[in-house]
Amino acid sequence: MKPAVRVLPAVPRGEPQALRVAPEKLVAGDPRQTVWLDHESSCGEFCVGIWASEVGEWRVRYTEEEYCSILEGRSVVTDEAGHAVTVTAGMEFVIPAGFVGTWRVEEPTRKRFVIHERASGRT
Repeated sequence: MKPAVRVLPAVPRGEPQALRVAPEKLVAGDPRQTVWLDHESSCGEFCVGIWASEVGEWRVRYTEEEYCSILEGRSVVTDEAGHAVTVTAGMEFVIPAGFVGTWRVEEPTRKRFVIHERASGRT
């Protein structure tokens, strides 16, 4: 049987996964986060879903490549050199593997994400 095209839902559905930022990564606040995973490849290297977070800030270190489309809210992504990008509803961007910096949610944020991570990049 050939694989079929899978249409993604416009709004999250299914069981969400609740997350908390690890204490060693936390910079400010205590942002509760939620992930709805819409698709994961059989090899585990590719996934698509929706992520939501409350206000707060934490350190990030990307081993994966991530495409993001902000659906609502406002966040600021800052690299380790201090270059900041404010992302708001309607904006699309890519975070490359190897990016190190912070993610600050200034207004509760929801995004569609697409992640690709080679199995060798996982920790």
